[in-house]
Amino acid sequence: MDLLIPNRLSTLGHPQRLALFRLLMRRYPDRIPATELAVALGLKPNTLSTYVNALMQAGLINQERVGTSLRYSINMDAARETIDYLLHECCRGRPEICAPNAYPTEDKGAEKTDRKYNALFICTGNSARSIFAETILRDLAGDRFVAYSAGTKPRSELNPFALEVLEQKGHDTAVLRAKNIAAFQGDNTPRFDFVFTVCNQAANEDCPAWQGQPISAHWGLPDPVKVEGSDAEKSLAFHQTYGALRNRMIAFTALPLSSLDRMSLQKAVDEIGQSIEEGPSK
Repeated sequence: MDLLIPNRLSTLGHPQRLALFRLLMRRYPDRIPATELAVALGLKPNTLSTYVNALMQAGLINQERVGTSLRYSINMDAARETIDYLLHECCRGRPEICAPNAYPTEDKGAEKTDRKYNALFICTGNSARSIFAETILRDLAGDRFVAYSAGTKPRSELNPFALEVLEQKGHDTAVLRAKNIAAFQGDNTPRFDFVFTVCNQAANEDCPAWQGQPISAHWGLPDPVKVEGSDAEKSLAFHQTYGALRNRMIAFTALPLSSLDRMSLQKAVDEIGQSIEEGPSK
């Protein structure tokens, strides 16, 4: 332990190794192909190999071979061990000095209120998946959540297949529009309790830190916009995506938010993103 933690911190002191580590943290618990990592970070394969080898030697990431592809993921136990060291050892036995603000985001001394939780869903185009998520959460639990969505590179119009699915399910689409993530970054914007990425490309992008330290998770789903074939085949892909997100929202809204500590809540939303696959889109 004496040399292990300093070695990890030294490894993370390199800007591009740190960028790789942060990307894998954003995508946790996904296992990401080396080719995708290289593209996302703008690295040559041999350069990426050097960085992942250094992080593996420090015990911070795991490698797995799937067919001919090498895939990488965060070693969360090692990451937590390193963070715990900083909190408990470097804070001289007073981790409350350094620890992030506890969830929820109200002042610690304030009484619990019936305020609504703000949730933001992010994808690249903000034309289908994040729009689905925003609409489903609003209609499932609008009494407890205020739902928003945005795109890192939003399209000018919402996808017509996505709108058709929402209308078939009885959702109001009149209020929906594509928005840039920048619209939610600034002093006069909502303070989010939850931020979810619902596409891999958006999760790969290094967005600025959100105010209030919201719970964040990656709920990546394949992009139905990219499905080729007949209109019926495309429509099926959108229905499947809607069903998967609806199942995740049902699980999410069933969580006892007021009784979970931050670590338990983080674990719960991570598990929802991994365990709830496509299902019936009622």
